[in-house]
Amino acid sequence: MALSSKDMLGMKELPAHEIEEILNNAAVMKQILMQDSKKTPHLLGKSIVALFYENSTRTRVSFELAGKYMSAAFASVSANTSSVAKGETLIDTGKTLDMMGADIIIIRHPCSGAPHLLAKHVEAGVINAGDGMNEHPTQALLDMFTIREKLGALKGVKVAIVGDVLHSRVARSNLWGLTKMGARVMLAGPATLMPPGLNSFGAETTTDVREAVKNADVVMGLRIQKERQQSGLFPSLREYARYFSLNPEVISHAKPGALVMHPGPVNRGVEMPSSVADCEQSVIREQVTNGVAVRMALLYLMTRRGN
Repeated sequence: MALSSKDMLGMKELPAHEIEEILNNAAVMKQILMQDSKKTPHLLGKSIVALFYENSTRTRVSFELAGKYMSAAFASVSANTSSVAKGETLIDTGKTLDMMGADIIIIRHPCSGAPHLLAKHVEAGVINAGDGMNEHPTQALLDMFTIREKLGALKGVKVAIVGDVLHSRVARSNLWGLTKMGARVMLAGPATLMPPGLNSFGAETTTDVREAVKNADVVMGLRIQKERQQSGLFPSLREYARYFSLNPEVISHAKPGALVMHPGPVNRGVEMPSSVADCEQSVIREQVTNGVAVRMALLYLMTRRGN
């Protein structure tokens, strides 16, 4: 099965049955990842370009490995070392990559909506690898894959997401994706880091971290973006950790054996202490592996169109 759109721009637009298809394919791709020889011909003859206007390690390398494991030609473009630094527009950059034969363009950009703009002007499929404060759909997909793999289902699962919800594209993508799949999502954080209107998208919200975590099947911490701390949205990192850190006492309010997740990188001692990040319930490292499997599945399905 191919996906209905040539692009993967966000979980908000992605139908539930296509989420299911990606997750099912990711399970197959993970089996390939677990083999000694990971090379497959799934994307032989396909060209993929990563166009990153923001720094990234996990997402960029994950996509690169996903493409190369499936025999695609893969190139990375950083904005500060490309013609973007000379003033080239996003649309012109995209059209240039189009003319070079790119089948897929993966873009990370600090401006919300940049992938949507690019997708309108190129023939290549466009994958949103994070745009401003909007979405990060492949992170949500790997989170959902991890939950389903560990718990067997998404429907009826309670997921508590705690931290800087206001600036988190991970929180938004997970909210839209998880609720489509029948999960219950509870968002928690300081009042200054909770945007209005989340309830209209199916979320429950609170500023009490223990209320959020109570009887949760999954507890997900969000990265506190230290650069935001300068804007005075909360007094200090120490103050945040005192009231919102996912410490062992807070985690004890969740269901026994509840999964502990984080999109990474973890600010240890802020979002959670090392004792939680590295505990037996933590699947943070498995999320990284699953990210490669999910991106392999997505790249494969996106290149099936017209085949």
